[in-house]
Amino acid sequence: MAPDERLAWTGRPSQWSNLGLYAACVLLCWLVVPVFVALWRWLQTRCTVYELTDQRLIFKRGVLSKATDDLELYRVRDSRFQQSLFERLFGLGEITVYTTDETTPELRLRYIRDAAHVRETLRTLVEARRDAKRVRYLDAEGIPSA
Repeated sequence: MAPDERLAWTGRPSQWSNLGLYAACVLLCWLVVPVFVALWRWLQTRCTVYELTDQRLIFKRGVLSKATDDLELYRVRDSRFQQSLFERLFGLGEITVYTTDETTPELRLRYIRDAAHVRETLRTLVEARRDAKRVRYLDAEGIPSA
């Protein structure tokens, strides 16, 4: 993270995303292999980290080798928030971020705690970053979007 960046939020997917796999592994634990599958999935989920700064969204993942992707906030076109009944029961949600970035046109943040608040924080930071960089997104008809 750059010295002039301010961290607004950090989070990771919830382990609830693996509930089905964990249940199957418990039923098949006598085979031993599912125990290692469950452990690997737990590690993958645990090693996924999202950081939202006032300039970009940083997505880190990887257990043995690490990969980091950055998404500049001024490239965000739109975002979507959704919750299944299961996610609502546990205070989780999914945020889909639509961008003009060529390498990451769509980014899904799944099973995020307090996702509605995170989305509002993202929206506020995107608008502030666009204003700071004097960037406006043009839709298909060439009309600037707000």
